[in-house]
Amino acid sequence: MTAIPAARPTGAHRGRRAASRFSGRPEDAPRWERPALAAVLAVAAVLYSWGIGHAAIHPFYGAAIRSMASSWRAFFFGGLDAGGAISIDKLPGAFWPDAISVWLFGPHTWAAALPQVVEGVVTVWLLHRIVRAWAGPFAALIAALTLTLTPVTVVLTRATIPDTALTLLLVAAAGALQKAVRTERLLPLITCGVWVGLAFQAKMLQAWLVLPVFAAVYQLAAPGTPLKRALRFLAGSAVALAVSCFWVFLAWATPAADRPYLDGTSHNNPFALVFGYNGLSRFSSDSTAFGAVAGTAASRTTGNTGWGMLINHTVGPQIAWFLPLAVLAAVLGFVWRAGQPRTDLLRAGFLLWGGWLAVHAVVFSASNGNHAYYTAVIAPALAALAGGGLALFRSEYEAESAAGDRRRMALPAAIALTAAWALVLDWPTRFVSWLLPITVMLALCAVVGLWTRGPRTSPRMVHGALAAGIAATLVVPAGWAVSSLDPLYAGASTSPMTGPVGKAYYEGIHHRSALRRVGLDRPSARDTALLDYLTTHRHGEKYLLATQAAYTAEPLLRAKSEPILVMGGFTGSTPFPTTGQLDTLVATHQLRYALLTTRRPTTSATTWVKSHCTRILPTAYGRRTDGSFALYDCNPRG
Repeated sequence: MTAIPAARPTGAHRGRRAASRFSGRPEDAPRWERPALAAVLAVAAVLYSWGIGHAAIHPFYGAAIRSMASSWRAFFFGGLDAGGAISIDKLPGAFWPDAISVWLFGPHTWAAALPQVVEGVVTVWLLHRIVRAWAGPFAALIAALTLTLTPVTVVLTRATIPDTALTLLLVAAAGALQKAVRTERLLPLITCGVWVGLAFQAKMLQAWLVLPVFAAVYQLAAPGTPLKRALRFLAGSAVALAVSCFWVFLAWATPAADRPYLDGTSHNNPFALVFGYNGLSRFSSDSTAFGAVAGTAASRTTGNTGWGMLINHTVGPQIAWFLPLAVLAAVLGFVWRAGQPRTDLLRAGFLLWGGWLAVHAVVFSASNGNHAYYTAVIAPALAALAGGGLALFRSEYEAESAAGDRRRMALPAAIALTAAWALVLDWPTRFVSWLLPITVMLALCAVVGLWTRGPRTSPRMVHGALAAGIAATLVVPAGWAVSSLDPLYAGASTSPMTGPVGKAYYEGIHHRSALRRVGLDRPSARDTALLDYLTTHRHGEKYLLATQAAYTAEPLLRAKSEPILVMGGFTGSTPFPTTGQLDTLVATHQLRYALLTTRRPTTSATTWVKSHCTRILPTAYGRRTDGSFALYDCNPRG
């Protein structure tokens, strides 16, 4: 911490001081910076890897990860089964690290989840570097700590879901853009385009949401003439487009017989997968635009839309703890720097992270079926604004001011606002109510200590009050974050979220069996018996069996890497295979068995199975009753 200056700097002096904060020169590093960063990264590593052996493996993506680890065809195209008959309903890029990890270390749950842990820790480290170059070491440390303790970040890094990779790549893109604005070089813009393109491979169109913000920041703050700035950004955008679409064009150019059928599409078209199923359908109840299959909405969560989405009782505790502070920082950071030159880097940083937050908030409010974990992508923006905002408020606070200068009050006011907001978010559940008195006490100490500063107040007392204030803002979200280490408060594998919210929590209270996590190479006794029966009666067929929708195949694919014909894909509504294809597969002895379920809609393929195949008694494959499943033998000789 620096001592309070004796006189308030002039505008020129403050501009130079801000520029020095942007430089992030190693010789300016305070002695506490490296140990503090190491401690934050250690906390992140522990929180993110705790219980990794029982991580929340997504049933659908976990099955695909094991298949992708055993087949190059399945790996490149995102095949759901080892034979690569049908793909997953996303681009495969986010799962390539998971598949490589499983290929290297074996089909273990921890191996599938390990890349998410690494991605989470690297994101914290990278955000620290970016914010340090923008607003100095104090802001960087606050940003890193805030991101580390954001509940949705903690719970998501122990799940096999694409958003951790998306967040890491977009943070890297923001760092490259910041460097391009600072240096007026083209290479950082090209690098930014590469990172955005790779983020597109992780979660498609969502990666492009930052591009309008990046364009505005570069045009408003980068050096050079308007034409030069425009041409350079167009070059970076072209790179982003090329890297984004390389897989789509390769899949489109590959003959349908040489790749899996693309799930979620009615005509096996990769553009339908990206722009229809994972694009326009997010903004309607059940859109079939661009060739997306019907029934998409049935596979998504309900609610979590509208302007109150980010602060509702479910999503709010996952992400919104620093939302008021971030908004205050973005507004005041932009307003207070209004008189600076166009290329002012402090103002550019507030515009960058504030725009990132605003664009995502608008899109989430307009789309439907949002899972709470989707909001993980705005955690870096909230963290950066929290760090940069507190650093700016502290700078204004420590500057001697004329009587009546209200800027000094921004620091204690921001701490009080953030602490009060924590009480509001926790109030519906009172989940960590035992932490609320601690928060109130710390906030009061901070506000009183900062508000009553006088000429004789020592810098050490001011720094102590500031430390208490920062702790007050972190205590309650940290409580929610740590709670996710208990499976009861970690949400479902398909929708991770912390605390006593969501359907998985209420099911866990009444049925402890709902807390059991699925994993790789851990089949249940029932699945083992079915696999043994199918393997014993298999006589050279290509496919172990056909299943109705992915729901039926998932436990078998996680247990054993085998070609399984998944009819209907993830939702069960994808028109693959056709009845003619089924008939051919059975007639040529490539397929014998089919497993149907009453929990998915009837299709022409399931009707064909019921009319052409013989139902097997459940006792033959180790079950007392069929339950919701029924096994059929389609052997034409039978």
